[in-house]
Amino acid sequence: MPIKLLIADDHAMVRRGLQVFLATQPDIVLVGEAVNGQEALERAAELDPDVILMDLHMPLLDGIETTARLAEAGSPAKIIVLTSYADQAHVLPAIQAGAKGYLLKDIEPEALIEAVRRVYRGQVELHPAAAGLLVSHVSGSEKRHEEASGDAADGLLEQLTRRELDVLRLIASGKSNKEISELLVITEKTVKTHVSHLLDKLGLADRTQAAIYAVKRGIGQS
Repeated sequence: MPIKLLIADDHAMVRRGLQVFLATQPDIVLVGEAVNGQEALERAAELDPDVILMDLHMPLLDGIETTARLAEAGSPAKIIVLTSYADQAHVLPAIQAGAKGYLLKDIEPEALIEAVRRVYRGQVELHPAAAGLLVSHVSGSEKRHEEASGDAADGLLEQLTRRELDVLRLIASGKSNKEISELLVITEKTVKTHVSHLLDKLGLADRTQAAIYAVKRGIGQS
């Protein structure tokens, strides 16, 4: 069966150009067009397309909102954004809304058709600029998460008493409870109590985790 394609774009010249080229593709059939986001929703419900080529800037509803509404409605149509914009303000919201492809309008017709076929088969198609922004966003999110985790860890450390911090430092240095008791001039029982308290406060299971935790934060290192 041919791939059923719907075009959603408010520019007649774009729609006409796609019509002409698609007419030469035996495995793709153009089932309809829409000139705004609202019409795209209606056509999608009526025509059940496999793939929708979606412009971003359209009247009534833009392409991002239209894509999100199609996803919310459970539409099986796979969305390929076809636009002139490749900046973070457009790429990320479009992908988050559910688009499976993000391509620029300067794409060669043959490349666009191949992208339609690949998206139809379940692949993701991204213009290099869009892919770069997405990777940067993901990397930045991971870095922010790590920084937030570090900030949270610093907050936990502040809960430790001075003596518990001394014990943690010595654990990180590889000292046993007996050695810690001798260095701090306290009983082994007191050391065990400090260890138990600091593990609870830091949310750690054992001394090994405590040592790793401390070393990662430069505690106990000379």
